Amino acid sequence: MSARRGFLMLAGVAPFLLVAPAEGGSYLNRAAMLVVQGSRESEYLRGRVNDKDLAELVRQVAVARLEAASRMNVPKEVVQAHPHLLLTLENYERSAAAAVEGHNDRFLVYQQRARDEEGILRGVLKQLGWTLPEFK
Repeated sequence: MSARRGFLMLAGVAPFLLVAPAEGGSYLNRAAMLVVQGSRESEYLRGRVNDKDLAELVRQVAVARLEAASRMNVPKEVVQAHPHLLLTLENYERSAAAAVEGHNDRFLVYQQRARDEEGILRGVLKQLGWTLPEFK
């Protein structure tokens, strides 16, 4: 193969090499924000679980977060991880709904399920060669 032909082949592939990390990176940034915010709100509610108005607000935000995640563009490189993002956010929403209903025991169960699912999300991403970025 000539050097020119090899260069042309590489030039044809180069845009795809640049697109995948950018798409994966954007997805990971969005996923990290959604997961961390859901976790923070749930943890904040845990210390105030009897505040029904706060619980309702957290639930409403959790519903919006879940809807946003369900509409996200998901790059093929991380598509296997996306269901775990959705399950994480769904469990945070369920935990807030349980707090609204006064079921503190179920609140804790769903909060733990969300944390467990986040661990699975991170594990799947790791297997795929990705990690969620730090979100402070």
